[in-house]
Amino acid sequence: MSIYSFSGVAPSGKEQPFKDYEGKVLLIANTASKCGLTPQYGDLQKLYEQYGDQGLVVLGFPCNQFAGQEPGTSEEAEEFCQINYGVKFPIFAKVDVNGPESSPLFQYLKTQQPGTGESSDIQWNFTKFLVDRTGNVVARVEPKESPESMKEQIEALL
Repeated sequence: MSIYSFSGVAPSGKEQPFKDYEGKVLLIANTASKCGLTPQYGDLQKLYEQYGDQGLVVLGFPCNQFAGQEPGTSEEAEEFCQINYGVKFPIFAKVDVNGPESSPLFQYLKTQQPGTGESSDIQWNFTKFLVDRTGNVVARVEPKESPESMKEQIEALL
């Protein structure tokens, strides 16, 4: 099993196989539009603009598991990102990242990069996972760390 075994679902319902991202560096984050960390959308977009032509793809997965901070539909979450932060990177349909209904993608990410502490569970919105060009999940960055803190790692992978 690898990251390329998974797919995401666009808010429109169209499936996006991750095999299409083979050879790219991926930055995958669970997101929310009504969170104190929501401005990280802008930081993620900056990274996407800065490194996208070198092979970085940012993938956002809205999640409503943390204090109900993504209450709308998947389409509303996508529209919010585009209008408020100029997001051009893919935003997928809402997912759960913890618990029995958690997305298989996030189950996999957590096994590859469990994080610190007793549980590999995602603690809050904007947990970020970095995947190298060959599909290895190489880093997990916790929510309060800015996406910009990952620049050095991203540059090394590109």
